[in-house]
This record gives sequence, C-alpha cells and structure tokens, in this order.
Amino acid sequence: MTTTRSAELLGPVWRHHLLWPLVTLAVLLAVNAAFNPNFLDLQWRDGHLYGSLVDILKSASPLILVSLGMTLIIATRGIDISVGAVVAIAAAVAAWMIGGSLVIQDGVATHVSRFPMWLAILAALGVALVCGMWNGLLVSVIGMQPIIATLILMVAGRGVAQLITGGQIITVYYAPYFFIGNGYLLGLPFALFIAAAVFAVLLWLTQRTALGLFIQAVGINPSAAYVAGVPAKRIMFWVYAFGGVCAGIAGLVVSSNVKSADGNNAGMLLELDAILAVTLGGTALTGGRFSLAGSVIGALIIQTLTYAIYSMGVPPEVNLVVKAVVVFAVMLLQSGEFRRTVAGWMRRPASGGAAT
Repeated sequence: MTTTRSAELLGPVWRHHLLWPLVTLAVLLAVNAAFNPNFLDLQWRDGHLYGSLVDILKSASPLILVSLGMTLIIATRGIDISVGAVVAIAAAVAAWMIGGSLVIQDGVATHVSRFPMWLAILAALGVALVCGMWNGLLVSVIGMQPIIATLILMVAGRGVAQLITGGQIITVYYAPYFFIGNGYLLGLPFALFIAAAVFAVLLWLTQRTALGLFIQAVGINPSAAYVAGVPAKRIMFWVYAFGGVCAGIAGLVVSSNVKSADGNNAGMLLELDAILAVTLGGTALTGGRFSLAGSVIGALIIQTLTYAIYSMGVPPEVNLVVKAVVVFAVMLLQSGEFRRTVAGWMRRPASGGAAT
C-alpha cells in the first residue's frame, strides 16, 4: 500500500519534462566539483560575488537570451540559423556608434562615445529587429522554408557585419558601455538580470495571456489554427522578429563583455548551441510543446559542460566530440520512447526465464 502511494506521489515528478534536464545539470555540477574542489566556492570581493558558478551564469547569459527567442520560433515549427549573424550585426552597430575616441578635457584624457550610448543601443536593437522581421517576412508571408529563409541571413549577415566593421575588429573604449556585459548589480552579473528580465516578460506573456496557446496552436497545426481564427501568419512574423531582438540583446552583452566587435567571429555557432539548449530543455522540434524554463536550463547545461571540458584539460581538438557525445546521451535519456524500449529489453529475459 505504501509502495503504491509513493508511486502515485512520485509519478508526476518522474514524468515532469524538467526532471532530466535538472538531473543532467546536477550531474555536470557534481563532475565539476569532483575535478575542482573549489568549484562551488563563492567569495564576496569588491562588492560582488566571485566564483565558478558566477562565471557560468555570466557566460551563459547571451546563450540564454538567444535560446529564449529560439524557443518561440521552434514552437511554431520554425528554426532560425541566422541568430549568430544577427549577434555579430548588433555588436558591430553598437561598437561602431560608440567607439570611444580619446579627448583631452581640462588636462585629463577621457574616452568619449561617438554617439550617445542610448542611441547606439537602440540602433543595434533596431537593426536586430529588422533582421528578425526580414526572416519573419520570408517565412510567414513569402512562404519559404524556415531553414532556407534564415540561411540567407546567416550567410549575408556575416558580410553585413564585416562591412560595418570594415573587416577589422572594432575596439570599444567607452567605459559606461562595459557595464552591460561586465557590470554587477546586487552582487551578481548585470547580464544575468537582463536575461532574467526577458525570461520574466516572456513567461508572463505565455502564461497569463493567450499568446502561449496561440503559439502552441500554430506549432501543432498552422492551417487548423488559421481556420479557428488564430492569426497564424502574424504570430509567426512577430515570433521571428522577437528572436532577432533577443539576438540583438545578446550581441550587446557579448560586445560589452569583450569590449570589441568582430564581424567574422562574434556569435559564431551560437545558433547551434541555442537549438541544442532548446531541445535539451524539452521543447519539441515538431512544434507545439515548448518550455521557457527548460531552455534556460538547457543553456546552463551547455555552458556548464563547456566549463567542465576546458577545466578538465580536454584537448581542444576533441572537445566538440565530447560535447556532442554528452548531448546525444542526454537527448536519449529525455526520449520517453527510448526509455520504454530499454525497459522492454531489460524485462524480456526475465519473462523468458519465467516461461521456461
């Protein structure tokens, strides 16, 4: 009786879509702690926290931002492989507009922004929004396949970013801009607060309004959603636009963190990590079912795995292979069909023995 009661209580927990992502993250944290005794240590210095966990959260912020936008896109049966290029474009626009020329004022050398910082940030986000709207136009209005539509911007976007930077790495010297990616608020990285704010807004919109149901309806069956009165094309258009804005914010964080913009390398392969983070978090690539919290956990899994690979001294030439193997194993564990198949294999010998 007690066993039955326990099974009833643990059943929902066992079947929860966030269980395996959380277990994976916990295992990776334990592995890091085993190889690095100081991994879980936190220190308070200069008014904020220091430690490996803080570094992981800070480094994961751009990926979290891109993954949140990618979650909604994938939920509508789409994909956006241009977000890395949009990150590079937004970073290039912001870095070019801010720059930071050296000016002597009253005998003191100070770095002055080429344009006001707020204007540079708005311009970068505006360009990212236009990029997302371009993808949305091709997918929702023109009717292109999402991977082809976003492939166009993925290729052209790198060229646009390099045109903005003149093929060079633009260095930013304007100190206030550094706060976006390197600043701290209440002892934690400011970039983490940016990611948390975007997550909170999205969570409220998808849980407290009809937007979440509309996105699910479009992802499950766009034609049926349209017949039911759901503005499917409009939702798809603005989902891609929002994904562009998320990539633009990530571009600001990245360029502020490294104090420069590299049109060729900024955001490189970030779109693949974002897709992995979304799928690790339980969002279905076939559309419909999605989890914003799962995508955040997926981004933390990828960043923690990356940290573990580098901290354990894995040679650079094999780290991508190790990463791929771990992600493959996690995806198998998350598959209910795979778990049922394995359970059937494990029960089969016992059944055969009983029959004999």
